[in-house]
Amino acid sequence: MTNDKFLLLKRHPCSKNLSDELITEIANQCDVIRCAPGEAPQQVNQAFHSVYLMIHGRMRQTLYDFQGRIIGTRFQVAGEQFGALAAAIGEPAPMELVAEEPSTMLRIDYRTCLVLNQKHPEFQHNFSIMLANTVLKLAMKGREHQIPKNVVIFHQSRDTRVFTHRLVTRLAELEEQPHVMTDDEQWKAIEGIPNFQISANTDIATTTKAIQQKLVDWSEAERLVVDLDNKVSSQATAAILEFADKVLWCVTLENWEQSVTTFQNILKTAPGWANKINIVWILPGDCRIAPLAPELNKPAKRNFKLSFETPPAKQSQGLINGFERIVHQLRGVRIGLALGGGAARGMAHLGILKALEENGIVVDMIAGTSVGAMTGVLYCSGMEPDDNVQRFIEDLTPPWIFRMLPNGGYWYLLWKYRRGHFDPMLRKYLKHSQLEQLTIPVQSVTVDLVSGQPIIRKQGDAVHAITESINLPVLSRPINRNGQALVDGGIVNNVPADTLVNSGCNFVIAASVSASIKPEFASNRAATPTKKMKHASAINTVLRTYVVQNANMNSVGVAPADFVIQPDISEFEITEFTRADEMAEIGKSKTRELIPKLRELLRTIDPPLFK
Repeated sequence: MTNDKFLLLKRHPCSKNLSDELITEIANQCDVIRCAPGEAPQQVNQAFHSVYLMIHGRMRQTLYDFQGRIIGTRFQVAGEQFGALAAAIGEPAPMELVAEEPSTMLRIDYRTCLVLNQKHPEFQHNFSIMLANTVLKLAMKGREHQIPKNVVIFHQSRDTRVFTHRLVTRLAELEEQPHVMTDDEQWKAIEGIPNFQISANTDIATTTKAIQQKLVDWSEAERLVVDLDNKVSSQATAAILEFADKVLWCVTLENWEQSVTTFQNILKTAPGWANKINIVWILPGDCRIAPLAPELNKPAKRNFKLSFETPPAKQSQGLINGFERIVHQLRGVRIGLALGGGAARGMAHLGILKALEENGIVVDMIAGTSVGAMTGVLYCSGMEPDDNVQRFIEDLTPPWIFRMLPNGGYWYLLWKYRRGHFDPMLRKYLKHSQLEQLTIPVQSVTVDLVSGQPIIRKQGDAVHAITESINLPVLSRPINRNGQALVDGGIVNNVPADTLVNSGCNFVIAASVSASIKPEFASNRAATPTKKMKHASAINTVLRTYVVQNANMNSVGVAPADFVIQPDISEFEITEFTRADEMAEIGKSKTRELIPKLRELLRTIDPPLFK
């Protein structure tokens, strides 16, 4: 058992740079605690007397108030500690710890820990860093960098093996030195990257033991990549998943169905493992919409779509950039882009998206309100921004009869809403695709008049997600669906930066097209004499109210953002979709101007990634 405790402790950050003799001394004071899913080593209102060192797994930590209501939940993962602060207080803690997946910890008496700290300054140093990280994690409220150390990559076939080699090469470019264990007999060594060959023909016990030994031998390595064929037995897979911090499950259009049975068997063993599994779709370059595949995508934590092939004309770089999104996740970075509402002025978003893409700023997630939802969802579906501009001009140019009317653009917009034309217009491009099939994760914001609450769409019909979010009150009736009456999300959240923060983005860019407002209404200005002021039509009043509301809510929406792009397009009418190219160009120009400042901020998060 002592040897077992030594091997476990050797893998924890608190043993960094410690001698084997000191690690053995500390390990002798520890107990090994193994928890199956659902087990609770700490009950509510029990006093802490020990410090727990997380070796692998995931523990849900729930905090209650004096009435027994949940006031906070966070998770403890490999490399962290819990109990030190509560044990220092020495009183019953209103806290519960429950294993989300098979978890292994080392438990050490708090007073013994204090003695070891006083006796060994090098251990005290490591322990102090752990405490500081605990406090930092609480302060960051989910926006801290979580960098997985042990990354396991499973392949359904030989076709996806190229992914691992490219990933390790990219990490090496970012000044990492990942250590690789692989059963790929054709693995090509990468200069400066240690690798260990696992025989695909050895038995489970031998393979598991070899991996565990390498975990100890390479305990000082900042990153370990284990690259395996997923046809290994469920028992072997379970043993490997226990120590994995992140799993990348690689599939293609041709073989994903072959993974379903293995995947489901894994989740039967421990449903909590779904939280660490990411599906990686490696697709042909001309594939805009991935399979829905709920058997894989629904239970997994996240899915990525990527391609190593050049996309065809009129298709965005979304699939090519999918590879870099995986790199972002392994580096603890998630960049969100919030696209605000503003009717036709949202055409500037297309220029913003184009400029970010041109300058290699890869966005991991998009959230949009109203026209921000429309431009965002279409972009995430793979449509190229410049092509989108032309499509909007073609689809939203008023017929001649509206062009002959005073304020014809306003009446045309009303007609489009009342005749339900937006759904068929958008289905030409999106068909019946679901949000979860799109290349980039995207959310839309709408409002339910029944509950009075904002609704965040993360999955479901992509066209519905748009039409609900752009559904302007008065111009159109609420969309009744599933017990909800849905209208434009700009009523409560015009620039949804907060939804991206809540979804785990630790750097959020807000794109607002409603910050500036032209001081004129119905040809009336502040200096217009009262007797000469003109009366506005009802439709003009409704749309002007929408503009004023968006402008006044703008500061609220962008508040959680780390960086704001606000092109001034106040001179454009909110119905002028025919000038989409001009507004997109203004958005592109403004973004290009801000790129150096944006890169400077991103470098503070990860200098090698954004140099």
